[in-house]
Amino acid sequence: QVQLVESGGGLVQAGGSLRLSCAASGTILRFDRMAWYRQAPGKQRESVATIFSGGSTNYADSVRGRFTISRDNAKNTVYLQMNALKPEDTAVYYCSAVLVWSYWGPGTQVTVSS
Repeated sequence: QVQLVESGGGLVQAGGSLRLSCAASGTILRFDRMAWYRQAPGKQRESVATIFSGGSTNYADSVRGRFTISRDNAKNTVYLQMNALKPEDTAVYYCSAVLVWSYWGPGTQVTVSS
C-alpha cells in the first residue's frame, strides 16, 4: 500500500514562494519516478515536474526556471520549491508516484493572488 500526503500549500501573493512537500509511506527509492501535477478549476490535470529514479528531472515549460523538484531519500519526501509565483499557478497540486501503477495524494491547494 502506497500512501502519499502533500503539504505546504496556501495563499501567497504574486511573486512569492511556497515549498510543497510530499511524504511517502516507505522508501521512495522503489519508485520509477515521482512527480507533481496540478489541476486548475475547469482545466485538465497537467504535469508540472518529475524526478526520475536516477535523479534526472523534467519540467513543464510554464514552470521551468521558477520551480524545482527535489527529494530527500532519508525522509521519503519529495519537494516542489515554487518561486516567482503567478496567479496562473493557482491550482490543486498533487503528488504522484509510479511503481507499476500510479499512486496519488489527496492534493494541496495553492492560491496566488495578484
